[in-house]
Amino acid sequence: MKADQTPLPKILVLASGSGTNLQALIDASRERDFPGQIVAVGSNQPGAFALERAAQANLETFVVNHRNFGSRDEFDAALMAEILRHAPDLIVLAGFMRILTTDFVRAFRGRMLNIHPSLLPKYTGLKTHQRALEAGDSVHGVSIHFVTEELDGGPVIAQAEVAIASDDTPESLAEKVQEKEHVLYPIVVRWFCEGRVQLGSDYVMFDGQPLAAPMRLPAN
Repeated sequence: MKADQTPLPKILVLASGSGTNLQALIDASRERDFPGQIVAVGSNQPGAFALERAAQANLETFVVNHRNFGSRDEFDAALMAEILRHAPDLIVLAGFMRILTTDFVRAFRGRMLNIHPSLLPKYTGLKTHQRALEAGDSVHGVSIHFVTEELDGGPVIAQAEVAIASDDTPESLAEKVQEKEHVLYPIVVRWFCEGRVQLGSDYVMFDGQPLAAPMRLPAN
């Protein structure tokens, strides 16, 4: 890097599972013009395949196993210490299956993104695909939002829709949604690293203006 170049924003990814969204971010970050760099990948699950994906990409990894702590506060303190060691500009939750404490969330306010498999505010929590089918919805999707103290309740930056077919199952719907996730998450991370998207008091700022409604990628 030349002396007059500004260092790229540092991204830290947290994942608990197979890490398909992590892989989408790794692939995007390898593009020549990507405006951020992934500096580390952390997990609460020692056997998470996300760690293998990170290792294959020559990224530093760490594990903070939640089972080793007597309380959520203790776990979050240990996790925060690991995160601060890397001094990230952005924390990306990519299938990180732990509910974080209020103090943790506040410490990284405006610097932490999460992805959720529904068109929020619909279907916070789990089993979103099953619930969308049971409700008879014709459209489902994925949301990317800033993390706040309210579970799955932070201001939504962008969403991508999928059409629900009459023969869809929770499994087939999950596959459709995941395809959209892999497209949308790198786009939003890019926006953040470019300084285009920021968190206001309780709303999203995009290009310096309050966002009246989430960006929406319609169903095909």
